Amino acid sequence: MGLQERLATAHPTERVELAAAYRLIAEFGMDDSIFTHISAKAPKSEGEHAFLINPYGLRFDEVTASTLVTINIEGEVLNDPYGAGINKAGFTIHSAIHAARPEIACVLHTHTVAGVAVASMKEGLLPLNQWSAPFFNRLAYHDYEGIALNLEERERIVADLGDKRAMILRNHGLLTCGRTVGEAFRTMIDLDRACRAQIAVMSSSQTPNVLSDELAEFTAAQEEHWIEAHQAAGKPDSEWAAYLRMCKKRHPDFDQ
Repeated sequence: MGLQERLATAHPTERVELAAAYRLIAEFGMDDSIFTHISAKAPKSEGEHAFLINPYGLRFDEVTASTLVTINIEGEVLNDPYGAGINKAGFTIHSAIHAARPEIACVLHTHTVAGVAVASMKEGLLPLNQWSAPFFNRLAYHDYEGIALNLEERERIVADLGDKRAMILRNHGLLTCGRTVGEAFRTMIDLDRACRAQIAVMSSSQTPNVLSDELAEFTAAQEEHWIEAHQAAGKPDSEWAAYLRMCKKRHPDFDQ
């Protein structure tokens, strides 16, 4: 029995993997106190069209599989083991995407320094290297409208995201989504790393060597084809499995 199967024995896989994502985001210093969110589709046994999200007040390094809150698209809390409720801003952003994109299993939002810095640039993310090129023409942008408490903003978030799986919330932060928790997490790691590299380049005294549109598109297509072939062959997500092993080693209680 592999690690992922062993982790799923105490709680549903959805809860365990989402709790791992919270701990790993904290592990990599990508959390923001008790703010920002990661959500995942809830097991069907917990509610139709329901999703899991962190209880308001817990740091990401405190989240466990059993403390996650179950909430439906309308904002009704179905299960709140910790008893702290949720952050309303998190509901606005995450419910919008879960309602409009049924193929999406996980939505991840961060406020990292590098992500907010690039989100504050008119140019957005530039195709500067092998980390940023895969996002070329595959990255959405959504203009800042203040703290995300207005439910009417959900339509604009969904319209701006379209069919993409990564978005820069201008003057705000980063957002990724995936068909699995692992996919959303890996995409965020890659996007934030691309932002950090851009900040490093733009902070230097050297002239940025921006890739041509043709080369950036070619590189992005290369990665897409590799991912599609990997999935078509039914191969496991080896990188996410490696992250799960790290999480279990450093945060042994996350799946409790």
